[in-house]
Parts: sequence; structure tokens; C-alpha cells
Amino acid sequence: MPDLTHFDQDGHAHMVDVSDKATTARTAVAAGWVKMASETLEIITEGRARKGDVIGIARLAGIMGAKRTSELIPLCHPLPVTKVAVELTPDPDLPGLRIEATVKTTGQTGVEMEALTAVSTAALTVYDMAKAVDKAMEIGGIHLEFKDGGKSGRYEAP
Repeated sequence: MPDLTHFDQDGHAHMVDVSDKATTARTAVAAGWVKMASETLEIITEGRARKGDVIGIARLAGIMGAKRTSELIPLCHPLPVTKVAVELTPDPDLPGLRIEATVKTTGQTGVEMEALTAVSTAALTVYDMAKAVDKAMEIGGIHLEFKDGGKSGRYEAP
């Protein structure tokens, strides 16, 4: 098991120095879901939510979340993301919405946290916009599906 990189030799938290790392293309994909009552999913997919286009607004919130990750996660580096795509897909078998975020950059550190933050922010936005009709919604399954680039190379979730 590798050492935790966000702690120095004395056990104090610090931002990792990436200045000597190679600049490479980086990609990360994260996913998660919002489980809800079937009726709530119908309201969302039929565009009947009082607050508006739940899926469209959650997509924008996810994009904004990815761009602002370093402001939320204390030791994340601010990164110039070059792509953020957030997809919300209705799944009647869940029932709910499946969320996937893809983030890309060219830099000295990866974009895993940006992808995870995009999914989390989109899921929280769905909850916020539909809580008036379904306070029992659940957010879950948020995980890294894929990352590529950098010294550690490629990772694909099993």
C-alpha cells in the first residue's frame, strides 16, 4: 500500500508538490445515482418539476462543481479543466437518475476529484430540486470508474 501523499514526514497535512511531475493528458470518469420514487422520476422526466428542468440544471451544477473543486476540497490543486461533461440518465429500474461525469485536463496532477465532485454536485442538485415531492430520495454509489494519465497510468474500476 503506498503512503498517503497529503501528509509530510511529521504527519501534518500539506498540498502535494507536483512541480517536478510531467505535464500529461489526464482524464477521469466518475459515476453515482439518485434513487427516488417512480412518481418523482416521472415528474422529472416529464418536465413537471416546479423548480424547472431538473436534469438540465443538475448538469450545469455538476459542471460548475468540477470547475470549483479546489475551493471545496482543501488540498486539491486548482486545475485548468479542458472538458467537463455530465450526463444524467433516467433509470426506471433504480428508480432514479444515473449520473456520469467526465473531466479532462493537461497538467501535472489528475482530475479524479473534479469528476467525483461533478457527480456529487449534480446529485445534490437533483435532491434540492425535487425534495418538495420526495424527501426520501437517496444519493449513492459515487465512485471513480476510470482515470488515465500521469505516473500511475490507467485505472478502471472492476
